Amino acid sequence: MSDPTARPLAIGGTRPAEFGDPGPQSAAHAYGLYLDLFDAQRTDDVSPQAPVPTDPTERAHNLKSGLYFLDADMAGCGVVPDEAWTGEQRGHRFAIVALVAHTRTHASPQPGDEWIDGTRQLNADLRAAELAVLTASYIRRLGFDAVAHTPTSTDLDIDRVALQCGLIEGRGRELRAPFLGSGFALSVVSTDMEITPDAPLARRGVLQRLRSTAGLGWLLGWGGTRARIARLNGDHRPLHMGRYPMERIKRVGEATTLVLPDEIERVPVRAGGFPRAAHGDMGPKFQEDVKVFAFKTPQAQSYVQQIGAMVPHQDGEIADLEAPGTSDPDHNADALKALAYHLGGDMVGVCRVPTHAWYSHRGDGSVIEPDHEYAVVILLDQGYETMEGASGDDWVSGAQSMRAYMRGAQIAGIMAEHVRSLGFGARSQTNRLSEVLHIPLVLEAGLGELSRIGELVLNPFVGPRFKSVVMTTNMPLTPDDMIDFGLQDFCEKCTKCARECPCGAIPFGDKIMFNGYEIWKPDVEKCTKYRLGNMKGAACGRCMKTCPYNTEGILAERLALWAAIKLPFTRRTIARLDDRVGNGSINAVKKWWWDLEWKAGRTVEPEKGTNARELDMNGGRIADKQKIALYPPDVLPPGDALGVPVKLDRKAAVARGEQAESPATARVRRR
Repeated sequence: MSDPTARPLAIGGTRPAEFGDPGPQSAAHAYGLYLDLFDAQRTDDVSPQAPVPTDPTERAHNLKSGLYFLDADMAGCGVVPDEAWTGEQRGHRFAIVALVAHTRTHASPQPGDEWIDGTRQLNADLRAAELAVLTASYIRRLGFDAVAHTPTSTDLDIDRVALQCGLIEGRGRELRAPFLGSGFALSVVSTDMEITPDAPLARRGVLQRLRSTAGLGWLLGWGGTRARIARLNGDHRPLHMGRYPMERIKRVGEATTLVLPDEIERVPVRAGGFPRAAHGDMGPKFQEDVKVFAFKTPQAQSYVQQIGAMVPHQDGEIADLEAPGTSDPDHNADALKALAYHLGGDMVGVCRVPTHAWYSHRGDGSVIEPDHEYAVVILLDQGYETMEGASGDDWVSGAQSMRAYMRGAQIAGIMAEHVRSLGFGARSQTNRLSEVLHIPLVLEAGLGELSRIGELVLNPFVGPRFKSVVMTTNMPLTPDDMIDFGLQDFCEKCTKCARECPCGAIPFGDKIMFNGYEIWKPDVEKCTKYRLGNMKGAACGRCMKTCPYNTEGILAERLALWAAIKLPFTRRTIARLDDRVGNGSINAVKKWWWDLEWKAGRTVEPEKGTNARELDMNGGRIADKQKIALYPPDVLPPGDALGVPVKLDRKAAVARGEQAESPATARVRRR
């Protein structure tokens, strides 16, 4: 089965070593559990055959794009040589390889060194295992057999397969990845799905290597998503500060919207839109829809399986003694940020947890007693490139959400495990099982401002295009201040998200007071029902897709972002210009996924087709007759109303919307 055109394989080399050795406070111990979780799901049953393209090249492009969506640094396809097998072959002829680079390093000392040094290979191994397990699961849901081969559990010589697929090359006694100056991890998925193989790399001299990799386009990032010049990607910045210059955003002592903590009532998990649907509050149709709404694609199914596997490990035993050197709140905050970025977070902030940010009751009806003072809030970008090719409410929307939630659960889980080993209580608060509301904490941690989208805090660099995960702890931390980048004025002048909302749930009008917050309050009932009942896609992120702040973040459109923040008189023009240049439209070049639905245990073509919305310049026609329904805490189901439907009274809720207090009135009342 080996490829007769392939050159001989140079096996037995070493890889570039990682920087630093593990010390007594290394976080290395926290990785083992999560590696085991992935290794336990290397293989599983194969679903019935799905209606996927038969072209092996298109299949290869789909699988490699999926790996890049999951943040692989490199990906390749190939034929598995007979001699590469070290265990059961299972009749698999083809392979997909993922390569994950070590995280960046800076000269010591840096915050978090004592936790991170010695874990870079382990960190890359974990990500490589994640990518292989998720990809193998996805292929099996398409009707083909597939097995993940990870750095810690494999039936293949992974290096030999990676050489065959053209991802690495031998230089002397060392195995190198051509575009990387660091170490890396590899994983492989073997499969019986026919895919077009990539060729092994030809032997190259020094001059050939320079000519093939040192082009101007590669250095500047033209035609791609990352530049080789470190400064253009933010790689020159200390790890604990992240890639985005959040320190340049104005910091303020209180939120840019009115918040009245003493008027905010705690709410139970049971009162959320999706739990209400699950308990039958919205009727039997939505009670069924909520079981699958965001993960009704083969990709999202794979991610959700991993999210569920992590839930039992969100909490755990705490070491008896506090570790030495962990009493400085400034150092602790910076070290935790560095660890979060090292693990793959895109934006990190720290805050105190206000009492009202805790749910009053868990999903099982039990009462929650706040037990942690601080929160580390981590944002996960849902992916600019993929969002560019989507409508926002098509079949990849749910996968974008679940990918971010899955990665966040992994990051916060490892961090919490390590913090507990240092002698402090800590718990990861994930989308699957959280005791805190995330939106107030994203605001409190200085990661954004409340936006017109409503119950969403918008970040200046990635806009609304993120999901959050939280780690609560009683480790002493220094909170970050909140921020002001002029969003209230911008959103006042821009109604694009309201115009583009498929169900008219985002208000065109002014902010109101709702449960102690000044907010553009969305119609949660409409939003929930559309996301659950979307027949031409999985869930919805249309507001994220079309927001003018949905930018590439690092380099592209930086001038417009600077003007929107620093020059208030340009904001209305920028909002209009965003339409004129077509931002929010579908970029067909960026569409890499297949529109498929996971239904009744198999992958099928969507019966109703696929949403493919372009910008709706006439969407504002509903503004004058828009009615927003409000369900304040006094009409929400109690926390222990389990299995008992509490019907929504929309007529009364619309009346409450019309009678809502204005922020100006609230300010006068409070004075």
